[in-house]
Amino acid sequence: MEKEYSILLYYCYAKIEDFEAYREEHHLFCVENNLRGRIIISPEGLNGTVSGLKEDCEAYMKYVHADERFGHTEFKVEAHDRMAFAKLHVRVKPEIVHSSLRHIDPNIETGTYVEPEEFREILEKQDDDTVILDVRSNYEHKVGKFKNALTLDIDNFRDFPQEVEQLEHLKKKKVITYCTGGIKCEKASAYLLEQGFENVYQLHGGIIKYGLEAEGKDFEGKCYVFDNRITADVNSVNPSILSKCFISGVPTDRMVNCANPECNAHIPMSEEAGWLMDGCCSEECRKNPARRPYDGTGYYQKNTNHYNPLKGVKRDPAKID
Repeated sequence: MEKEYSILLYYCYAKIEDFEAYREEHHLFCVENNLRGRIIISPEGLNGTVSGLKEDCEAYMKYVHADERFGHTEFKVEAHDRMAFAKLHVRVKPEIVHSSLRHIDPNIETGTYVEPEEFREILEKQDDDTVILDVRSNYEHKVGKFKNALTLDIDNFRDFPQEVEQLEHLKKKKVITYCTGGIKCEKASAYLLEQGFENVYQLHGGIIKYGLEAEGKDFEGKCYVFDNRITADVNSVNPSILSKCFISGVPTDRMVNCANPECNAHIPMSEEAGWLMDGCCSEECRKNPARRPYDGTGYYQKNTNHYNPLKGVKRDPAKID
């Protein structure tokens, strides 16, 4: 059966001077077209994951492309059988991905793109002079990563620069960075070039595009995503399970957030362990009075009490029914 919904993943580095006004316009368009998701509007561009019916997502892509500032935006489109978000958030933030690299403009300099099919060939023939560098956080690469990839011990992308200090010995090698959808690599690869790395590349479109266009071969485990799926299948050629249950140690690619909101740790957890622990990572969290009810998914929306999707949006009176 054909899936009726789509999930869009995208970003665009482009100057937005009227970002507050554009946020309101953008938010209103999403509301009027029944879209949900997380969208960041920043002086440096757009970043979003959006979900809705296919036709509504197509209308959204046309809307974004109609603005000449964002005409080159590339959307990764995944089919889905339901809405992937419960809410809509369109927020203004200083950056479209939180980093400590605000001085970098990927429109001026960034690593050379490697397309998915070429990257697949590189993985198959990888030699000692090529390094595949994962620039994502620990909880992301622990549930899935490319075979033989070098991972970094970071909890947030803003910690990336300090880890680069440990990579000095790789400066003469060919370094290919990758992340979920490509956005982090734009700045990570530029920073590597700034620090004297000579041959820096990036997987164009990240893991998601690689799965869509190159069947995800040699991606081990699942890809951590930022919607209510938590993880997504990527590899349709030689899939494997990379992670182990945080509680029992059995192989599992099932990812949850700890049911204790004061912890909220991202951890792999088998279905059996999930029910046994009420979705918690420890007995301490399980006994916490603030523990959220576990429904078997391990995904928790933020409190939706009194949620108003039109909050902060100035509507045209002529368009109000």
